[in-house]
Amino acid sequence: MMTTPSKDDPTLLVKTEKPLATSVWSHRHILGLEDFTLKEIELVLDTADTMKEVLSRPIKRVPTLRGKTIVTLFYEPSTRTRVSFELAAKNLSADVVNLSASSLSATKGESLVDTLDTLESLGADIVVMRHPHSGAPYIAAKYLKASIINAGDGWHAHPTQALLDLYTICAHRGNLKGLKVVIIGDIKHSRVARSNIWGLTTMGAEVTVCCPFTLLPIGLDKEQHHFPKVSIQPDIELALEGADVVMVLRLQLERQQGGLLPSLREYVKLYQLTDSRLKKAKAEALVMHPGPVNEGIEISPDVAHGPKSVIAEQVTNGVAVRMALLYLLSRGGE
Repeated sequence: MMTTPSKDDPTLLVKTEKPLATSVWSHRHILGLEDFTLKEIELVLDTADTMKEVLSRPIKRVPTLRGKTIVTLFYEPSTRTRVSFELAAKNLSADVVNLSASSLSATKGESLVDTLDTLESLGADIVVMRHPHSGAPYIAAKYLKASIINAGDGWHAHPTQALLDLYTICAHRGNLKGLKVVIIGDIKHSRVARSNIWGLTTMGAEVTVCCPFTLLPIGLDKEQHHFPKVSIQPDIELALEGADVVMVLRLQLERQQGGLLPSLREYVKLYQLTDSRLKKAKAEALVMHPGPVNEGIEISPDVAHGPKSVIAEQVTNGVAVRMALLYLLSRGGE
């Protein structure tokens, strides 16, 4: 356990007046949110509050992970997630090694397992992994002694994005119980939507998804092991009625080659979040987007940059939430 420094100590990490109940933490890896309990999510959010305080200091670095090695292993391009994890690790004084697809021997035929063996030999403590194939981080979790954080795997999950979204909502609303959250866009191909559905429903929010039926994953309307039950409303104006939070997803143009949409113009006409449509939601509704944003397609510029938008805040909160996750993984169930 950490010793408790004085409140004047610039390395102070855990507020002594509110000790973190890490005894509820049971995760060695962070692969998805379907196995997170309400108390575990709340612990992440409480810990992120502490990290947010650290980030508000003139010196935004504490020695918590000094001597630990964090590897970011990204097989897909990323700006927000990768930089966020790198900043989070450095703020906790960890050594950071960044690996991307272009720098890996995978370009020469090396398998994922071979790459994982190399990371094991290098003594990685935590590996942050993004991969285009669903399930790849689960394979890594079987091969490595290191803790694995899923930074996005195919269409499956993006748990850290969902956690920072939950944190952002709680920062404005206190909690999520009973809130109506509307997710608009390409649900079928969205790992962000899947993780948010798990996290939001675990915290008591009422989730409505809105999109063409061709962009819905199979089984979303039923209580199955891979999805909690949510409401489906394909009419955007009906979906937005009384919404507390509106979460817009990027229309992933690179994945729309299979005839799932008649045309981009029709999608914009029927599903773009505009100022006039947003008026159907509550006056204090929050507008969110995981980024990158296709302005003028899934969301109009005036809404993306309007007074209800917390999109920039989501990016900022991502650093605090990822610091919290690195901290909790490093401590285990202490």
